Amino acid sequence: MKAIVSAPEGALLADVPVPRPAPHEILVRVKAASLNRADLAGLAARDGKVIGMEWAGEVVEVGADAGDWRTGDRAMCTGAGAYAEYAVTDGGRAIRIPDTALPYDEATVLTLALQAMHDALVTHGRLTAGCDVLIHGASSGVGLMGLQMARLLGARHVFGTSSAPDKRARLAEFGATHALDPGDADWHRKIVEATGGKGVEVVVDQVTGKNFGQTMQTAAVGGRIVNLGRLGGADGSFDFQLHALRRLAYIGVTFRSRSVAEVRELNARMLADLGTAIGAGKLKLPIDSRYPLAQAGEALAHMNANRHFGKIVLTL
Repeated sequence: MKAIVSAPEGALLADVPVPRPAPHEILVRVKAASLNRADLAGLAARDGKVIGMEWAGEVVEVGADAGDWRTGDRAMCTGAGAYAEYAVTDGGRAIRIPDTALPYDEATVLTLALQAMHDALVTHGRLTAGCDVLIHGASSGVGLMGLQMARLLGARHVFGTSSAPDKRARLAEFGATHALDPGDADWHRKIVEATGGKGVEVVVDQVTGKNFGQTMQTAAVGGRIVNLGRLGGADGSFDFQLHALRRLAYIGVTFRSRSVAEVRELNARMLADLGTAIGAGKLKLPIDSRYPLAQAGEALAHMNANRHFGKIVLTL
C-alpha cells in the first residue's frame, strides 16, 4: 500500500505492507486522515514509520475480539499509521460514523478532539453545568471542540484565547463568550473580573510555558487546571503558594502513557455523554484545507507555519 513515512529527507510517499489487525483490532481502508501537532514529532523522528494518528474510512477486516464491528462499517479512528491507504486500531477506540451522509473528511477531524477534550473537560476538569471555563489556546482543532463542548454541557462563561486577531475574531462562532489575547498583559485579570472576582472552575491549558503563572491566576478556589498541551514550551514557573492557597488541582493528561483498556474506557465515557450530540451534528470542526496523500509534506509544512484555522486533511 501507499503510505507517508518519516524518512531522512522528510515526509516520503512509499510502498509499505498492509498492516494486519490483531484480534482486538479492526483494519480500515483510509478515506481521509487529519493532521495533528504530534505528527510533526513523528516527522522529525526520521525513523521510517508511517506518520499520523487520526483517520476515517471503511472497515475491511475485523479481529475476533474487536467488538461489534462489521466489514463495510464507516469508522473514525485514532491510533498510529494514519497517513496510509490502510490502518489498524483497537475496536474499542474507534467511533462509528453516526450519519451516513457525513463525508469522511469531515468525520476524520472529530475523533481526537472529542476524545481528548472530553477527557480533559469532563473526566479530569469535572465540568458541570454553570461552571466557568477557560480554553487556553482555543483556535486549534481541539480548542475549538472544547469551546463547543463546554457550551453544550452547560458552562456559563467560556473564555478562549488566541494570539492571532483573525482567529480570535472567530472563536464566538464555536461557543466562546469571551475571546482574549494572551499577549495582553491583563488577559488573566479580565477573566477574573468577568467572573466577579471568582475565576474559572475549569482551565484546559494547551499553552503552558513561561507564562503559566498568569494561567494559574485565572483559576477559582478549588479550580482544576488540565495540562493538555505545551505550545508555549514545556518549562515555566509554578507558584506553589498560589497553588496551595486556591487549593488547585493540576492534572496532566496524554494518550501516550495510556493502555489500550484506558483508551477504550475514555472513548466509552465520551460516547455515553456525547453520542447523541455527535449523531445530531452538534459538534463540528472547520476544515482549513485539503491535500492529497502524496502532498503530505506540504500539508505538514502548512500546519507548522501555524497560519491555519481548524483542521488540515489528507484525502485518499
